[in-house]
Amino acid sequence: MAARAGHPAAVVGTSGSRPPVEPIPFHLVAGRAQGPRVEPVRTTALHAEHEALGAVFEPAGPWLRASRYPRPWETLDDTVRREVRAVRTGVAVADVSTLGKLDVRGPDAAWVLDQLYVTPLASLPEGKARYAVLCHLDGSILDDGVVMRTGAQRYFVTTSTGHAAAVAEWMEEWLQTEWPDKRCWVTPITEQFTTVAVVGPDSRALLARVAPGLAVDREAFPFLAVRTATVAGIADAQVARVSFSGELAYEVSVPWHDGPTLWRALLAEGASLGVTPYGLDALQVLRIEKGYLIVGQDTEALTTPHDAGLGWMVPTRKPFVGRRSLERIAPRADGRAQLVGFRSNDPHLVIPEGAALTSALGEPPMPIDGHVSSSRYSPTLACALGLALVRDGRARLGEVLHAPLLDGRVASVTLVDPVHYDPEGARRDGATTNE
Repeated sequence: MAARAGHPAAVVGTSGSRPPVEPIPFHLVAGRAQGPRVEPVRTTALHAEHEALGAVFEPAGPWLRASRYPRPWETLDDTVRREVRAVRTGVAVADVSTLGKLDVRGPDAAWVLDQLYVTPLASLPEGKARYAVLCHLDGSILDDGVVMRTGAQRYFVTTSTGHAAAVAEWMEEWLQTEWPDKRCWVTPITEQFTTVAVVGPDSRALLARVAPGLAVDREAFPFLAVRTATVAGIADAQVARVSFSGELAYEVSVPWHDGPTLWRALLAEGASLGVTPYGLDALQVLRIEKGYLIVGQDTEALTTPHDAGLGWMVPTRKPFVGRRSLERIAPRADGRAQLVGFRSNDPHLVIPEGAALTSALGEPPMPIDGHVSSSRYSPTLACALGLALVRDGRARLGEVLHAPLLDGRVASVTLVDPVHYDPEGARRDGATTNE
């Protein structure tokens, strides 16, 4: 403009006055999104029930979830240990309604899920469930969950709490751009169901009390079976024998508004069994003891099923999204970070999550072999333990690594198998009960 007008550029100035030439005050940008409206809080249908029990809450993805149910005289550690003990020795209940849920149905639903998931799903019989892993195009893990076949052309798919929207969008992207001719429909239904986990050696006895018409013995209701029954007077409740704790467990799903009825019935009928509500803090301990990962916490952007110790799930012939990338040399090369377990060599010292692990202590910068992804004190095994991503980790079990702490101390850990507790899975299958 200056050249065309024959004027110096300084005289012409800018082509238009806009920020940051004229800054906009932050309060004009914020508008009404102030205070509690800055970030909307999502709560489950059981939120008032948790409040009545004195629950302490914490954010989990977009939700507010109960982290623990302290008693007046308890410390945080006391509460978590009591709740963990209830799961391992009796019966406990947890609100897991925030897990993502998708209704996938249609004549081509089996084919679509079989293509999207690493896990073979086309052969899944009605009334059964499978643990399933979903990959990005580069072969890295997108999410995991349980796929339940509830009809000839219908599936009830669960996702992790933080990835529900991402998984739904991923499915829709493939259906709309790559497979538009497939007759398959995906509907997010997370907010339509309340789901309560009933967990522990006495969980079968408690379920029998609230669902007297349901056959709950091991032969009639095996692991990964899915049934429909009247539970706590609620017709057509879905009951799945799945476990994120390693114990005998069931997940009961009912319409969202019937959640309080189910919850109160479980607490009332389970009173003589010592039923105990438990929260996220205890859940973390339980799943770490069993080596169960959380996508995004125990995985990184490039973590593949092989890195996470899930290579046994990868079929040799079945096509799936990400398969070609997993067949490249790089995802199988030496030096990749692999998920392993560790135990603190000081049994009472919980290593902070995120702590770096090194085999060569010295002056910084030290070579980093990996980092702690999950860490808790296990009251079941009476020691501090966790999960870590370590370079070539599975070949280094038994090795001692060091964790420099922020207060100047140096902790040491021994790498072990990620399954710290009941590696045979006998308790999950109900081999040990209090009946």
